[in-house]
Amino acid sequence: MTGYGDARQQSGDRLVAAEVRTVNNRYLKVNLRCPDAYASIESDIERLVRSRIARGTVNLTLRAETFGQDGRYHVDRNVVIAYWEQMTSLTDHLGLAPPQEIASLLQLPGVITEQGVEELDLQVEWPLIEAAVEAALVQLDSFRRREGESMRRDLAQHCQAIRQHLAVVAARAPLVVVQYRDRLLERVTQLLKDTDVAVSDADLIREVSVFADRCDINEEIMRLTSHLDQFDECLEGEESAGRKLEFLCQEMFREVNTIGSKSNNVDIAHAVVEMKGTVERLREVVQNVE
Repeated sequence: MTGYGDARQQSGDRLVAAEVRTVNNRYLKVNLRCPDAYASIESDIERLVRSRIARGTVNLTLRAETFGQDGRYHVDRNVVIAYWEQMTSLTDHLGLAPPQEIASLLQLPGVITEQGVEELDLQVEWPLIEAAVEAALVQLDSFRRREGESMRRDLAQHCQAIRQHLAVVAARAPLVVVQYRDRLLERVTQLLKDTDVAVSDADLIREVSVFADRCDINEEIMRLTSHLDQFDECLEGEESAGRKLEFLCQEMFREVNTIGSKSNNVDIAHAVVEMKGTVERLREVVQNVE
């Protein structure tokens, strides 16, 4: 589920800013960008994120500043030279033209360092980091809840549409066998009208019974109704239910497919087509639900 949140926390001359963005993903993936000095506590920062978010790709950026400190960032000349010498040696070995600029080297690890980070006490810094990340996640949660409410209404409307089409199927299902019996009797009577052969009631009943058993969709209707009821319960619940909703969509699609393969009625066939399309729209939305 998409969302955005940011927050800043300051203590004395130290400021920590957190910015978090989320995009849709079936699983939880956390991407963290933070100062090198925070490397030892990255797992703790990620744990904060995982305690609040269950699904999605989360991009968290942390920035830290110390007021009144000039020239905080320093380009390590020795590291740049070492990178450059390795690049030129490699291009000479491959017979390629030497590099023409060094701007790309500035993005490599260890080139730019933050002065004074070696004296940074992470035990003192942690409450500031934690407060900034928590505040950003609270704002993100508020953003995602508004989007989630809109998605909940959309999903509920799709479920209602499936129920309406299913009602058509349930109403037409008992008539399928009756129509088959009438067509069969009319066809056989027409074929045998110029002969002395007569169709017994037992033969007709046996044939109709076989057809009725083969095209019976009452169980599928009951299971699909049950899946819709569970889906509605999940929509009204407070817990994360994205994976459960996804599973229910798969089960609903299976039942609709079975109804379509068993039915022998134009109205039911049309309703099945509509239900399949609606279930597909459900699945698209559910992919974004946490």
